[in-house]
Amino acid sequence: MYVEPEQPSSFFRPFPRVLSVANQKGGVGKTTTAINLGAALAELGDRVLIVDLDPQGNATTGLGVNARLLERSIYDVLMHDIPLEDCVEATSVRNLFVAPTTIDLAGAEIELVPAFSREGKLKRALQKVVDDYDWVFIDCPPSLGLLTINALTASTEVIVPIQCEYFALEGLGQLVRNVALVQTNLNPTLEISAIVLTMYDARTKLADQVMREVKVHFGDRVCRTIVPRSVRLSEAPSFGQPITVFDPASRGALAYRDLAKEVRGGTTERTR
Repeated sequence: MYVEPEQPSSFFRPFPRVLSVANQKGGVGKTTTAINLGAALAELGDRVLIVDLDPQGNATTGLGVNARLLERSIYDVLMHDIPLEDCVEATSVRNLFVAPTTIDLAGAEIELVPAFSREGKLKRALQKVVDDYDWVFIDCPPSLGLLTINALTASTEVIVPIQCEYFALEGLGQLVRNVALVQTNLNPTLEISAIVLTMYDARTKLADQVMREVKVHFGDRVCRTIVPRSVRLSEAPSFGQPITVFDPASRGALAYRDLAKEVRGGTTERTR
């Protein structure tokens, strides 16, 4: 559990909150953050939906859903216009739900090209269910194609996991530019609201150097809570469980609980 000294929060926003978890660089902890931050918020009593928009389907399997047994998935929502609520699955965590994906989604980038109003398909689907949840986390693929554009168009916020390693800021400039393009052309309310430092190893000077560099670039949008490098965090998805269930007392679980409280801290409550 690594918490930096207190600083101004950038999290004063009303429910429901729709966040894309995005970074075009792979292996930075996007799915880990979506699953475990979502689970920690659900543990606090909030209703959370995780939309798996990555064709790899790691959020789906990481929450214990067998993609081979699914009749409907987020692919059908995007390509066949079925209601999003028809593909939502409950998880083993109370208040935590997932809109799962299958390998079919891998072809959606190409199939969406000729589609009418292609960038807004996910937004239109979410509009019909968003008031049923306090939080919607969209787990984006590690690219800036049409699936990610759909996620950014549907969101009000972007949360960017950055690993505390050498190439941490590589490619982030393009992500920032794409967010700005979506702001200008498709979604003026969109903003990068949070940067989450992941895979922090206190034994290395490099981790501290990366942390300082990220703070220079992003200021108070960098979350105070830092997620440590953890074997238990890596193991949890293979058991289909978030870390808060798999090993509730682990450093990873404590970090994501702290992150949930930080992110939730400035959120305006609503009458249920």
